Amino acid sequence: MNSINQINLEGKKVLVRVDFNVPLNQDKQITDDTRIKAAIPTIEYILNHGGSVILMSHLGRPQKKLNTDGTIDKDALSLAPIAKHLADLLHQSVQFIDDCIGEKAIDASRNLKQGEILLLENTRFYKEEEKGDANFAKQLADLGDVYINDAFGTAHRAHASTTIMAQYFDKNHKTAGFLMKAEVDNANKVLHQAEKPLTAIIGGAKVSDKILIIENLLNIAQNIIIGGGMAYTFIKAQGGKIGNSLVEDDRLDLALSVLEKAKQNKVNIYLPEDSVIADAFSNDANYKTVESNEIPENWMGLDIATKAIATFDEVIANSKTILWNGPMGVFEMENFRKGTEAIAKAVANATANGAFSLVGGGDSVAAINLLQLNDKVSYVSTGGGAMLEFFEGKTLPGVAALD
Repeated sequence: MNSINQINLEGKKVLVRVDFNVPLNQDKQITDDTRIKAAIPTIEYILNHGGSVILMSHLGRPQKKLNTDGTIDKDALSLAPIAKHLADLLHQSVQFIDDCIGEKAIDASRNLKQGEILLLENTRFYKEEEKGDANFAKQLADLGDVYINDAFGTAHRAHASTTIMAQYFDKNHKTAGFLMKAEVDNANKVLHQAEKPLTAIIGGAKVSDKILIIENLLNIAQNIIIGGGMAYTFIKAQGGKIGNSLVEDDRLDLALSVLEKAKQNKVNIYLPEDSVIADAFSNDANYKTVESNEIPENWMGLDIATKAIATFDEVIANSKTILWNGPMGVFEMENFRKGTEAIAKAVANATANGAFSLVGGGDSVAAINLLQLNDKVSYVSTGGGAMLEFFEGKTLPGVAALD
């Protein structure tokens, strides 16, 4: 794909698909503006090179948030609060209109002057957005001269504004923004240019959610650390006693096949040797440490424990490339987040000693943010589901559309 500095932006109206799908509280205040801040370098570059900016984004799932009469609750998922916050961050006014196509959008685009910014209303207020409707995409495309996709977090969706729009621009008038390019470049560094040993740390609740990424990593990684609830499916598959721990009984054979393929490929799989277990799924539950394959009845594993942390720490310390996706325990409960925090520190320490580290996935990023280690790892992905699909080996339609 082109890079943004290969495109002439002087006097151009530049349509930028951003990912402003940020959390809002009941007062419609933004509680985490990471994704908004991530788009600023692209916005500022366009303005500094003679362009004007027309921003497009979705927010939430408005087609599933309906009023009693079946209409969309537009007030709840309007991008209006984001326009105000973006203006504060950029220290300049941001125009906002309550539509993204039609006469209002056409007039606002036509009247937009060089150096100005316009934010369109939530693209998902139209069903055609998620359907990838070509006519809807064309109406969006007609608002500007250049198309830039800077929304990696939605690149795995073939929606109108994230993928279909690109077909209405030739290669000299479409490209990735700085965030999109950084996401793709850093992911490719792990997938295709990793210095060995490459260690993948995969956590989360279910094997079924992560099986595709694990299977793909078996072809490139030297070490795979498995934590979180999914670890107990592997442990039970090997004959371990896991009490009431989370398990997918229909994935036991799959877990064994993963372990067998790892052996064939000479990939080291690390499961937690010991666990912090609790007698209820609650932060206030009684808890203690036991061997992960000797969890008594009516107890459940909710975090990795001391031996597991020490082993995982050593593996991470000896790695040259690290990919981390998913927590080691129930991160949202304070008593069961120590394992995830320990991994975050281990990744940061390895990075300080020269390793390349990429962190993605909600709770992994939350741990990095909580411990203020953002600048202590090589790259923190904003991608979520898009990053996961990228590492599963899938083609992301939003990325492919720019090539």
